[in-house]
Amino acid sequence: MLRRIDRVTKSNRVHPAWFVAVIAFVALVGAAGFRATPSVMLRPLHDEYGWSLGTISAAVSVNLLLYGLTAPFAAALMDRFGIRRVVMAALLLVAAGSGLTVFMTASWQLVLCWGVLVGLGTGSMALAFVATVTNRWFVRRRGLVTGVLTAGGAAGQLIFLPVLATLTENSGWRTAALTVSIAALAVVPLVFWRLRDRPADLGVTAYGAGPSFVPDPPPTGGAARNALAALGQAARTRPFWLLAGGFAICGATTNGLVGTHFIPAAHHHGMAETTAASLLALVGLFDIAGTIASGWLTDRVDSRLLLGAYYALRGLSLLVLPSLFAAVAHPSMLVCATAANSDGRTSSDSPRRA
Repeated sequence: MLRRIDRVTKSNRVHPAWFVAVIAFVALVGAAGFRATPSVMLRPLHDEYGWSLGTISAAVSVNLLLYGLTAPFAAALMDRFGIRRVVMAALLLVAAGSGLTVFMTASWQLVLCWGVLVGLGTGSMALAFVATVTNRWFVRRRGLVTGVLTAGGAAGQLIFLPVLATLTENSGWRTAALTVSIAALAVVPLVFWRLRDRPADLGVTAYGAGPSFVPDPPPTGGAARNALAALGQAARTRPFWLLAGGFAICGATTNGLVGTHFIPAAHHHGMAETTAASLLALVGLFDIAGTIASGWLTDRVDSRLLLGAYYALRGLSLLVLPSLFAAVAHPSMLVCATAANSDGRTSSDSPRRA
């Protein structure tokens, strides 16, 4: 059997793992459309409904909370029901959460759509999705592939931010919300067509696996029970709490602070919202480069040193950022915002150094 699989692998010029990685990247980009939504819609929602920015931000807070809480259970669901089914369901939740906002009349409906539906959807495609794909399909190049897939969120920000800002300004926020919904729905057929759960489904081994490679057996038992058992075991270890704390800071400063409130803050200082959105999208471009480079570095440098440097740079940049807001984008603002949004997530994904 192993000889047959090895012959199939050698006969293909491109290993199927790379096609799976491409589809996973596209799915992450499609789901990441919502990450750009709150920052360009805070002000329009406030102007139309009279809701305070704190009320609107509460929906984002619920979203981020569920984003973090859903991830471990999503990983267990992927083990139980397969990656493809979970990812398709997640994209449908994102599409529903964004699309239904055009019918809302009360702030609690915003919390339901933005917070609950989109939070569950994006949480199901968080880093657990990236880790599942890379661990199942790659033995070699795991760090690099993890970096590229993690950059999918930043790529979505880079693609969607200028588009959504322009649509919001010219056609209204409802058009922008529907655009995010359509983008998420458009990825579903691609996931159904090409994303596979395990290399064995295509009769191959993982990329870089030797002839003696033995994949992990599929888990047994309920998904929720497996997730709680894994969390219980991990919670008794020190690295788990160190990584959990690092990710909490990462999410609070990136999505919760810069990603959500940068555009309203820049507009408050006289900058056009489309200019601020373009600036934040450019930050996403540097985030993509930094995340991929970080994945490459985790294969060569101690992750603890990388994380220390990343968070030190982020902290210093956030201290300086408030004093740089102005009506125009100065080079110092770009440098500072880029450093503030630098991403060390892929450095945390290396279990051999965590």
